[in-house]
Amino acid sequence: MRIAVMDVGVGLLPAAAAVRRLRPDADLILSSDPDGMPWGPRAPEDITARSLAIAEAAAAYRPHALIVACNTATLHALPALRARLEPGTPVIGTVPAVGPAAVSGGPVAIWATPAAIASRQLHDLIDKFAHGVRVTTVPCPGLSDAVEHADEAAIAGAIADAVERTPDDVRAVVLGCTHYELVADRVRAALQRADEPLLALHGSAAAVASQALRRIGAPTTPHVAAEGRLTVLLNGREAGLTSAASAYVEGRSLAPVAEVGQ
Repeated sequence: MRIAVMDVGVGLLPAAAAVRRLRPDADLILSSDPDGMPWGPRAPEDITARSLAIAEAAAAYRPHALIVACNTATLHALPALRARLEPGTPVIGTVPAVGPAAVSGGPVAIWATPAAIASRQLHDLIDKFAHGVRVTTVPCPGLSDAVEHADEAAIAGAIADAVERTPDDVRAVVLGCTHYELVADRVRAALQRADEPLLALHGSAAAVASQALRRIGAPTTPHVAAEGRLTVLLNGREAGLTSAASAYVEGRSLAPVAEVGQ
């Protein structure tokens, strides 16, 4: 079984690691676009073209499913990706986990890129899944770039800035960019206040990994002994995991089985 995961950069690591936890025997193909990052400022048609390019690079390895581990690519390119690859290869998009966060009753904060917060699609999700719940959108300029480069000082600064914009009474936070899931522990630590209930963080990686396996009828078997292979594609070229990937637990969990040129 082969699962492909695509994103502009290291934001694909949480979904890949989630697949690995559910099916350690699955072969993973990670396809990213370091030459084109960041995607956020690009025009929608450019994002679509670049998404198709890295998806097709992954498709050459004949995956059984493709996870679009990027909110921006899902927003702009999902219809084109599905038109190109389905029904042969199911394509699973990623959207912020507004619904699960709203179940708590709120108040809820959504941390996301400025471009995502300006999008109509995010506000449609809020209207659909968080009706009657107080939701605050929190722009996090620079956080995804800081995570992409594993810049600890920039990560700390961007998180601190976002904390300042987050209401004190928020009890659930949606991590509305897949990059943010790589620093979830730091986000929680920065937001958590003494003598208050544990703050809930809601990412998308576990859900999209489970959905991908459901789409291809693959049961979860987290205790199998076999370890699947990992192929890393940077703009279609086989490579190793980047140095930034190794800065995160998710990247280090994949590194032992990484293979190049196979």
